[in-house]
Amino acid sequence: MNERFELPARLRNTSLALMAVGVLVLIIGAVSLLGGDHHEQTRFWIVLLQNSVFFVMVVTASVFIQAAASLAQGGWIVAYKRIPEAIGANVWVLGIIAAVVLLFVAFGLDLGGHNPIYHWVHPEGDKILEGKSGFLNKGMFAGFTIVTIGLWAFFGRKFRSLSLAQENAPKNSTKIYWTMFKWSAGFLLVYALTQMSTTPWMWIMSIDAHWYSTMFSWYTFASAFVSGMSLILLFTVSLKNHGHLELVTKEHIHDLGKFMFAFSVFWTYVWFAQYMLIWYSNIPEETTYFKIRQQGPYSLIWYSVFIINFIMPILVLMSRPSKRNYFTISFMAMAIIFGHWLDFYIMTMPGPLGEHWSLGWYELGIFAGFIGLIMFVVYRTLTKASLVPQNHPLLKEAILHES
Repeated sequence: MNERFELPARLRNTSLALMAVGVLVLIIGAVSLLGGDHHEQTRFWIVLLQNSVFFVMVVTASVFIQAAASLAQGGWIVAYKRIPEAIGANVWVLGIIAAVVLLFVAFGLDLGGHNPIYHWVHPEGDKILEGKSGFLNKGMFAGFTIVTIGLWAFFGRKFRSLSLAQENAPKNSTKIYWTMFKWSAGFLLVYALTQMSTTPWMWIMSIDAHWYSTMFSWYTFASAFVSGMSLILLFTVSLKNHGHLELVTKEHIHDLGKFMFAFSVFWTYVWFAQYMLIWYSNIPEETTYFKIRQQGPYSLIWYSVFIINFIMPILVLMSRPSKRNYFTISFMAMAIIFGHWLDFYIMTMPGPLGEHWSLGWYELGIFAGFIGLIMFVVYRTLTKASLVPQNHPLLKEAILHES
């Protein structure tokens, strides 16, 4: 079996080209968008915030997937577990970028005596924001951001190191396997207290600080999870196309497709439940959140998100053959990632930019840069160890797996 991966020149050059596009757009954006116009300066930073938060949540989903599979003692993931390991081990890269952007927006962005993105930074005179200041304040924001990203990055690297240590463990030893089991339980507790509760409130929901939803964290989790599973699939198919991962069959690809389908439906369930409850209650301070998105200038993106993230997956991925076709499943994975990136776009943009939004060279260029960065760091990590997790107790089960 071809267990070692060497990064092909084409993949390396593609990732470097995408990163170069992102850096070039960032530089041009810094020159042109920071020229003194407050609206353009706000656009510069909110695009960086949207992308950095979205992608750090997506790569962290790979850490969650490893932990969940470990606790469930699932053998299906072992055949390609080096991929979520490589993604999770690089959470720190995306995390540093996200932390820098988030902390600058909260502490350093002050245009005309107010913060255009996080209005709660200056709550004076606003009774609602003053009432939330015990939670929404710079100290809490910085603390949650640093601790959250630090823990996510730590567990991502820890899971990778435990997996590599299993290869050098005595044959048939399960000590490291059960150590991973215990660390996975710890991570799920951390994940429940961050991604599934407080962190999305701080980073995203507080952009519209007068509005809140008790389902918001589950909503962002669903987006991150299905995008993370799609990212794993794209790397899996890429390695298969380059002659690697011989243990991975259409049965494994079918399982990834089922997760993409199932959590697209779950995302839609949370999307509808949040929307329906706010529509039914018809409380003005809640309905304004959807009015600008559904009926205002963002309506085209709002409906596009629903079509890409629900209609397309349920029509395409419902059938068995489509989940076993490499081209179809890869296309849907790319569509899902882009669709949820658009969803994060309309979560973040209306608050700071109002009706004066744009989706052009700067937004798409930064998106391309993050895609290139993820490709580069994950492929480089995959070259540093065997693609087959030798000596794993469930490796035989993974080989014999049938969907």
